[in-house]
Amino acid sequence: MKHWKVAIARDTAVPSLGLHGLHVAGNGLPNVEVVGFFDSKADDLATIMAVTGARRHYQDYVQMLEAEKPDIVILCSRHPNDHFPQIAAAAERGIHIYCEKPMTVSLQEADAIVGLLDAKKIKLCMAHPARYDAGFRQMKRMIEDGAIGRPLTAYGRGKSDHRGGGEDMMVLGTHILDLQTFFFGATESAWGEVILEGQPVRAGELTPTVEPIGPAAGDEIFAVFRFPNGVRGLFESRRGLADPARQKTQMGLAVVGTQGTLSLRFDDNREAALRISRRPAPPDIEAQFEDVPVVDDRIIPGAAPLDDSLRGVQTPGASLFLKSNRHALWDLMRSIEEDHQPIANADNARLALEMIYAAYSSHLTGRVVHIPLADRTHPLVRK
Repeated sequence: MKHWKVAIARDTAVPSLGLHGLHVAGNGLPNVEVVGFFDSKADDLATIMAVTGARRHYQDYVQMLEAEKPDIVILCSRHPNDHFPQIAAAAERGIHIYCEKPMTVSLQEADAIVGLLDAKKIKLCMAHPARYDAGFRQMKRMIEDGAIGRPLTAYGRGKSDHRGGGEDMMVLGTHILDLQTFFFGATESAWGEVILEGQPVRAGELTPTVEPIGPAAGDEIFAVFRFPNGVRGLFESRRGLADPARQKTQMGLAVVGTQGTLSLRFDDNREAALRISRRPAPPDIEAQFEDVPVVDDRIIPGAAPLDDSLRGVQTPGASLFLKSNRHALWDLMRSIEEDHQPIANADNARLALEMIYAAYSSHLTGRVVHIPLADRTHPLVRK
């Protein structure tokens, strides 16, 4: 079995709302050695080195790549503008990549990333954890096995918190849009409506964001996507709908078919159950849901059990992220050895971004927009 050298880039000098645990993705995986850890700061270094098991610390990213020559580098920044230079530096050196989402805010840059990866024969796995989550994987299997008949409509929601609208669509809606393509295939067309304070957003009207996630607009977003076989996917986000007191996220996906409905919230701690209604009618007519036991089909031969003591020690407490990250890294390793694309890859990360562009473009032009987009510039800043 191959010995894998993994390096981690996690620069705490750049303020961030939080991390999703990518830096501990290799913990417990067989034949994985974390050879280097890049952070331009050296604060609390002993703790992070112990948590990651990294051998050496570097304050320069490229220096780490040059010195360690890892097989894989993990890019932990949740700021999409950080990714392209880090991806390029790794790809030029023949290093494969596990990257936090969103991959980028620029569709033209996404095209360049995909082209670079193809030219250099580099595999990139995106941190879209729902593709590796046991619950969502079972939901996909059940849809494909006909548990709800022919799928008709997928209802996706963002968190609808203080970031509701355009920022929610980019930061969190990316997960839901990517899930829809995971379930149903490549998006064919889109229609969207973007509202700010009750009025349609106009060209050039941007909305301030909490995080540096590029152009965004609106405090309400409603978008409809067409998928193969006539499936429709919806995405909705409205600012201020979240109820912190209940601590229940609205973010999730419900899929309605001709013979029933499947529903699962994107719950970080996986307290939400996969649920099914076996009534052949829309949920508002005859809804009666029951929980579905989730069978975890994810197997990593030789992996140590997940170390629960890591939760909250410079890591998220969310089991969804910690479990899915290690399966994503394992999938990346398998894709390198077997020469195929990871389940979550640069192509579908680009498609999720293209769906966001299409929703804005449809709103601003007042018509359905077909995908792939001919104009790769951002609709909100298009001249």
